[in-house]
Amino acid sequence: MTQSTTGQLGIAEVSARTGLTKDTLRWYENEGLIPAVPRGSDGRRRYDEPTLRMIELLIRLRRTGMPVREMREFVRLVGVGSSTHGRRMALLEQHREEVQTRLRELLADLDAIEDKIGHYARLIEAGLDCAGQPMEPNLIMEQRRKQ
Repeated sequence: MTQSTTGQLGIAEVSARTGLTKDTLRWYENEGLIPAVPRGSDGRRRYDEPTLRMIELLIRLRRTGMPVREMREFVRLVGVGSSTHGRRMALLEQHREEVQTRLRELLADLDAIEDKIGHYARLIEAGLDCAGQPMEPNLIMEQRRKQ
């Protein structure tokens, strides 16, 4: 990836670095999630490192389920300045709690899936169907091949 002599990145470079499409980056700008991106003498967007870091944070917030409305509020608070550190922290703490709740739910769901996989592995190993009855030998061999 190349940077201009001013340390700024073009939209294609930011797209490659973040995994967002150019259209999504433009949408972030249009929605006010990032400040208006200045343009170079060639008319192309030039992203600076602070904007890139904000985009990377927004990707994480979105991936973890933060609504765009809350992301926009966070960005607005950043724009106000250091007097909003406490409100930004509170917003992130609330989001962290929601993420931790979802993680606990996902881990419980994963445990249930693991239990079910173990259940089927035991049935196959024992040569039994779900009712605990012996399976036909050819079915046992077929099931063991699928493991």
